[in-house]
Amino acid sequence: MADTLHRTPLTRDRILLAAVALADATGIQSLSMRNLAQDLGVVPMALYKHVANKDELLDGMIDVVVGEIDPPRQDTDWKQSVRLRILSARQMLIRHPWAPLAIESRNMATMAVLAYLDSVVATLRAGGFSTDLAHHVMHAMGSRILGFSQELFDASRRAGQTGVAEVDAPTGFPPEIAARFPHLAEISAAASHDDASTVGSGCDDQFEFEFALDLLLDGIDRLRQQGWTSSHRVR
Repeated sequence: MADTLHRTPLTRDRILLAAVALADATGIQSLSMRNLAQDLGVVPMALYKHVANKDELLDGMIDVVVGEIDPPRQDTDWKQSVRLRILSARQMLIRHPWAPLAIESRNMATMAVLAYLDSVVATLRAGGFSTDLAHHVMHAMGSRILGFSQELFDASRRAGQTGVAEVDAPTGFPPEIAARFPHLAEISAAASHDDASTVGSGCDDQFEFEFALDLLLDGIDRLRQQGWTSSHRVR
């Protein structure tokens, strides 16, 4: 009776936090309702009182980790505010390397993802962006807004696992391929990557991420200053 009285109640929040911890420890591929129930010390059917199925579980897990992204800064300009939030999102993904592919796997964005994206647009609009330019900025930024981007030569893209693309290593190209594509082999051998900063499968390292992010933000700022609209496109 005493054990029953002191047992931690099973709640949706407790289930989601346990699922996030399990995915962090073993990868998203190993996550199942059965082993999650085992971790929580309950029978699998007990979970279904709080989450309808694994899809709902994944959506909830995404919302938990996206909720870790820092809120928008009010004491800086739009560019610094957006940059800091994106880098905060990237730090979240370092803590949860399974999250990028979990986010990409969903047919619809979760409520937390939508709220985050909406707040980024709000920052752009408050910074003087037209609706038109903000629309194109969001397309240009893509998944980078959420702290990750697909690596061009990633051959190790597997859900929930970390790893750098094979091209990141000087030995990434077999000799016969390097001979056929010498320019790619040259830059892959010259590149320096820090394995410890890799967010996850399909994501570049921190330096490359910030390099591209700053190029985008600087270019976007120039368009904002010029009053660019989509009617300026070359057809």
